[in-house]
Amino acid sequence: MTIALDDELTGIINGALAAQTPMVVASVDAEGRPRLTFRGSVQVFSADQIGFWARNAEGSTMANIAANPHVAMMLRNPATRVVLQLVGRARVVSGAERDRVYDSAPEIERNADKEKKGVGVVVDLDRVEGFLGMGDDGKPRFVRQARGA
Repeated sequence: MTIALDDELTGIINGALAAQTPMVVASVDAEGRPRLTFRGSVQVFSADQIGFWARNAEGSTMANIAANPHVAMMLRNPATRVVLQLVGRARVVSGAERDRVYDSAPEIERNADKEKKGVGVVVDLDRVEGFLGMGDDGKPRFVRQARGA
């Protein structure tokens, strides 16, 4: 099995902020303490990567990623009953990748950092799991993907 964020998953992830269900990102600091933050800029970067813009380049999430790149992300949309969890390894990107992360963020997120002082982060996904709601046949629909599994 491999990770392949299809059109449905891309729509859920890219539309999370508009659906008022921004992604929660969990990182871990150098002492092993978890930290949760809401990220409205989370977008699909490629079929197996997520990108997000961090407005505060010196913030604790960036320090955590520098110490330990493992992150987890989660969203829950009560209207659609969708629950997604994404797990991977984050890294700060530069150049064209940084620009692409910024440009892909929702306008409201870009407007919060018009001077582009933040950093682009790309997460190489290792696992995608979740509940995608009920199918037309009345059966629950799940996603379970893993890198190299």
